Amino acid sequence: METHSVVIVEDHILLSQAISSLVSSFNDFNVLYLCKNGQELINKLESNAKQPDIILMDVNMPIMNGIETTQYLKNNYPNIKVLALSVEENEDVIIKMLKAGAKGYLLKDVEKHILESALYDLINKGFYHTQDVAKLLINTLDDNYQDNKIHLKEREIEFIKHVCTELTYKEIAEKMFLSPKTIDGYRDNLFFKLQVKNRIGLVIYAIKNKIFNV
Repeated sequence: METHSVVIVEDHILLSQAISSLVSSFNDFNVLYLCKNGQELINKLESNAKQPDIILMDVNMPIMNGIETTQYLKNNYPNIKVLALSVEENEDVIIKMLKAGAKGYLLKDVEKHILESALYDLINKGFYHTQDVAKLLINTLDDNYQDNKIHLKEREIEFIKHVCTELTYKEIAEKMFLSPKTIDGYRDNLFFKLQVKNRIGLVIYAIKNKIFNV
């Protein structure tokens, strides 16, 4: 079976080495190299270092953080898949990483078999999303869910696009010339229609269905 390459971007050296040992213990994966921050990774890639299939990306790092680095990779190395591996449980941070181009988001206290499954899913499906990211009770759409059966109205699509920005619901109401109560109605109706539980669920739906392009 083909071996898939991984690079780890993590500013804590001992943790980076521990993650490297863990990934190297998986049958079909090998670690190419470790980087302490995004800038070090970019320097390596631009000096013709071997490109990995997957990058395990920390979010909070000095010099160049995970969000900035993931955005850069999306623009310049789109074939590399980024899996965020972070202690950050903040909903806004998770959304920013997904919008920047991350194909999945895991907390650092994740169990070994989940990390291994995530790596396989990135290779085989192109993304990995858990239902329990950062204890936010994310309910992502099932991979086999028939998205094409869902009909979205034009205003619903407009609302979802605004949800993928940093606008608050109140600001979205102003943008769409609607009352906050009407916007709450749009939100609750879409939660039910798309079977998601929160804003992250809407963002993930928008990304998967190309309503919002990352």
